[in-house]
Amino acid sequence: MHHHHHHHESSSERIGWAFFLNLCFTVIEFIGGILTNSTAILADAVHDLGDSISIGMAWLLDKFSRKDATQTFTYGYQRLSLVGAFINAVVLTAGSIWILFEAIPRLWNPVMPMAEGMALLAVFGVIVNGYAAFKLSHGKSLNERVLNWHLLEDVLGWVAVLIVSIILIFVDWPILDPLLSIGFTLFILVNVLRHLGSTVKLFVQASPDLEVYRKIREQLTSLELVDDAHHLHFWSLDGERHVLTAHIVVSKELECSERAQLKQQISQQLAAFELAHTTIELEYPDEACRDH
Repeated sequence: MHHHHHHHESSSERIGWAFFLNLCFTVIEFIGGILTNSTAILADAVHDLGDSISIGMAWLLDKFSRKDATQTFTYGYQRLSLVGAFINAVVLTAGSIWILFEAIPRLWNPVMPMAEGMALLAVFGVIVNGYAAFKLSHGKSLNERVLNWHLLEDVLGWVAVLIVSIILIFVDWPILDPLLSIGFTLFILVNVLRHLGSTVKLFVQASPDLEVYRKIREQLTSLELVDDAHHLHFWSLDGERHVLTAHIVVSKELECSERAQLKQQISQQLAAFELAHTTIELEYPDEACRDH
């Protein structure tokens, strides 16, 4: 038990480290982007701001997830990750629109950025994000693995800025800066829209996986003593932990031993789906359903 707690602490510490590192560097990036007159660096700053929010929410959630459910938050605090994802999407969308407003006019009237300053920031960016990714690569939690991918994406983004800034030191092609920033921004927006779609689905309690929903129904109705399953609700707390509620119509009046046996069979059938919460109600054939 003690070992598990220690693992959780180190996981929280690693995510906390990555958060503070990323946030401080994001502030430096925004200042650097304005000073070097580079929309590519500002675009990467918006990307890093989104990652800082992601890491910050993951860090808070890492702490909250250890708290027990309360009478107010009866399922615990897992759904806070959806709130975090939604806030992140709004911030990234607003930031991306701002970058596009800055970058698109520069395609027609390119302004030469300060290439040496860009190169210096890019080297700094590779080191900071690379170090944060290295810290999180020691982690085993899903949170850490996802955030690690975010940071590796950032490293690749900074490598791209570094390459463009080196080209700009030797060649007078100022259009490369707005082109790179538009490329970054479109990449961010595609990812944001993809994640926003899945987040909204979870918010409105859509079924997280139709195939799994069908399999659960099949497994339950295949049992010998079961006639039908209705009011079968399958939804997700946060995309990972799923919840199931169902009314099971039994084929006849059950003895106590048959009832216990059926409950055992239902548990066995559902075990493979690794559900976080299940609520099953048994109904007799001639019983009127309370929820109709």
